[in-house]
Amino acid sequence: MRMVFNDPAARSGTDAARHRAGRAALFMIVTGLILFFSPVAMAGENDNRIWKPLEKDGLHDPDGPAIKELQQPNQAMTALPADVVGNQVRWVEALKNGSIKPRTNIMPDTRIQVLDLDLIYGNTGDNPFVLFPHRQHTEWLDCANCHEELFKSKFGATPIKMMDILGGQYCGRCHGAVAFPLTECKRCHSVDPDTFRGKFGSQNPQVQVQDPQGKGQGSVPGQGSSPGQGSGQGQKQGKNKK
Repeated sequence: MRMVFNDPAARSGTDAARHRAGRAALFMIVTGLILFFSPVAMAGENDNRIWKPLEKDGLHDPDGPAIKELQQPNQAMTALPADVVGNQVRWVEALKNGSIKPRTNIMPDTRIQVLDLDLIYGNTGDNPFVLFPHRQHTEWLDCANCHEELFKSKFGATPIKMMDILGGQYCGRCHGAVAFPLTECKRCHSVDPDTFRGKFGSQNPQVQVQDPQGKGQGSVPGQGSSPGQGSGQGQKQGKNKK
């Protein structure tokens, strides 16, 4: 939800700084309230995560013949890194630290590529900029899951709006469904506009394309129209930065 305040462009120096500080404080308060009223308890040394049994989760058939063959969530996920939202597991961390080792492919000739490319979006109004890490996504998904239907490869070519995401489009196709929910604003809005001095788009001068199967790796330019630096709303806002 976007809140409307007086235009900060009409303010100077101290007033603009106070405006940004006020918006940042409001951002943190709203996020804190969401977490405070979340029904999921914070997981600490004493792991108090609770999952519904498969028979009662509303997804599995309690009378199905396979229900007794499936592993219950509390057996499968208790040892995995804890989260406070969603299904209460930090899956990216679990993959990184080796808690899980899923198969990368079924067909032996399928080549899996991990793209180590970060993008920063600046068309975020008065909120922190968005950092999108390709690596954490391509460790799970093939590029074709998102390009070109959901997102164009050219940076800035897709008119991403928060209301559309909340409506289940773009990032909202997964986040809130099979990835962490959209209440976790700071996981994406993680770049401070007051300290960021780079350019929007690609943050990697040379992007490594890694093959977990050991079939070799290559590199693609981190700058340019696909999928790195480009024009768009983020570039336009960047011209207004100090």
